[in-house]
Amino acid sequence: MTTKENYTRRHPLAMLCRDGRIGDMIAVSSGSSGEPSFWVRSTADEKVIAERFAQVMDAFGARERRTLAVVCFSLGTWVGGLFTIACLRHLADEGFPITVVAPGNNKGEILRVLPELAPQFDQVVLLGYPPFLKDVIDTQGVPWSSYTIKIVTAGEVFSEEWRALVAARAGIADPLTGTASLYGTADAGVLGNETPLSIEIRRFLAAHPEAAKELFGAPRLPTLVQYDPEVRFFEEHAGTLLFTGDNGIPLIRYHIADEGGLISHKGMLGYLARFGFRPSTEGPELPFVYVFGRSLFVVSYYGANVFPENVTVGLEQPEVCDSVTGKFVLAAQEGAEGLELTVELAAGVTATEGLADQVSASVLAALRRLNSEFAHYVPADRQPPRVALRPYGDPTHFPPGVKHRYVR
Repeated sequence: MTTKENYTRRHPLAMLCRDGRIGDMIAVSSGSSGEPSFWVRSTADEKVIAERFAQVMDAFGARERRTLAVVCFSLGTWVGGLFTIACLRHLADEGFPITVVAPGNNKGEILRVLPELAPQFDQVVLLGYPPFLKDVIDTQGVPWSSYTIKIVTAGEVFSEEWRALVAARAGIADPLTGTASLYGTADAGVLGNETPLSIEIRRFLAAHPEAAKELFGAPRLPTLVQYDPEVRFFEEHAGTLLFTGDNGIPLIRYHIADEGGLISHKGMLGYLARFGFRPSTEGPELPFVYVFGRSLFVVSYYGANVFPENVTVGLEQPEVCDSVTGKFVLAAQEGAEGLELTVELAAGVTATEGLADQVSASVLAALRRLNSEFAHYVPADRQPPRVALRPYGDPTHFPPGVKHRYVR
């Protein structure tokens, strides 16, 4: 296997590129697990990855509909924004009637351009990180249902409750053909993407947590996407993923360290048949890869691994979802009497003691239902999270405009 340590950080950047020549663009990783890394890009890389965007846009009917693509990923040296723009423009060159506007993760600019541009198109596709897109869609006074919104996310695992909640607020009638998540990395661009088939399967598994736990081997729901093994060839190693792919820096058996696994198309349908479920959606006969993310984003409490995905479900329940944004910071300090959960209030909402108790109860119910380790390892009197509510955009815990970290 190759890694950052034994491959990309071992050699000068030019030596990692063909003929010792650095390509035409460089992206920088977020550095969430350490120091930033530099990744060389070329137009050839973008054309290959554009096929993943094409599959998503086909599900949205974007070959026949005039589509405004609003890129809400961060712009700058980071990979998300500029790479997305490049891939979408490749689709426009191929004949998709797509027009790209790139306000980045500037909420004010997004809300300034949408009223002017959206009415001139058949549909609007918002592309960005899940919590940021939810923040935009939660803005009061915007006629989202009249814009025919579609959503493309990347960078984070989200729950099916989140998908349903955001789809309802954005006026998306069918989440299967109106939403999609990408599995992408700074290292190699987009590796796989949700399809209507994978979304339908994931929604079934979300409603049947025991089936999901048996399939994925964990009490949390991963991102589930399909991938093309002729473009990105995945392998599984000790519960983590590695892949081979052609890039500005060729990656061969590259160990990205994301926790996850692989399921063949036939194997997936066969497993679901055991539970009497046959997807109604036709999809590509491509294999599936599921991704949890990296193990450093987890809190250990009384020996139970508590994942952000478990907490997220509790914040998206009807009794509390209108009062909070869905962003939080999870911690377990030594000697604490409960998990410490700092939650961002929705804009205009004031913290009350009763609301904190409601949030704690909703999260506790989700943890007990989804995480059997938590339910059985943690003493009952230490299970209720100790909730602290913070104002919208709190600069210490929830600074605007940056990729949020849920575990500290």
